[in-house]
Amino acid sequence: MNEAGVWVKYRKKYKVTTDSNHNKPLFDNLVKRQFDVDAPNQVYVADITYIWTREGWLYLAVVIDLYSRKIVGWSMSSRTEAQLVVDALRMAIWQRKPKTGLIMHTDRGSQYASHQYRNLLLAHGIKGSMSRKGDCWDNAVAESFFGSLKEERVQWQNYQTRNEAQQNILNYISMFYNSRRLHSYLGYKSPNEYEQEMATLEKAA
Repeated sequence: MNEAGVWVKYRKKYKVTTDSNHNKPLFDNLVKRQFDVDAPNQVYVADITYIWTREGWLYLAVVIDLYSRKIVGWSMSSRTEAQLVVDALRMAIWQRKPKTGLIMHTDRGSQYASHQYRNLLLAHGIKGSMSRKGDCWDNAVAESFFGSLKEERVQWQNYQTRNEAQQNILNYISMFYNSRRLHSYLGYKSPNEYEQEMATLEKAA
């Protein structure tokens, strides 16, 4: 293997991020795998994943607008506390300024069932929605993004620090995924390009 220049790529460590074994109140599933949305800021999905660094785990929470598959909010931390998902949603609200009635779909993780997160939804007139227990397909769009992130960027890295990982992931989201990555669902356009094109067509109509 040395002579041929071949090296072994080890499987990344596995880390559970969804703790659905809690007694906190849950939301009904309002999305029911209906991932096709015809306008922006109607339905968001969110989830948490993990990235290994030499300093330990880094957790990433994202918020995705189903209309364009754009990442509209994100947050990273060394802990999976409720503040992680609250910060990601706050970023999405600040950037997009959605109207009352937005649906926010997540899994049943304790972070999304927390008092802090529910209060944020209530304060902005956002309707909570949750997947069925243990059903990853109910949040397939978020799972798909994490798969792309890890296959296209994370698996090729050997992050020494959490800060290094944060900068690299931020670059992937803002400089590649949202602005340049082509999606077959969007007619092979990037999320930014798709939103800009649809906005132009709407103005011209």
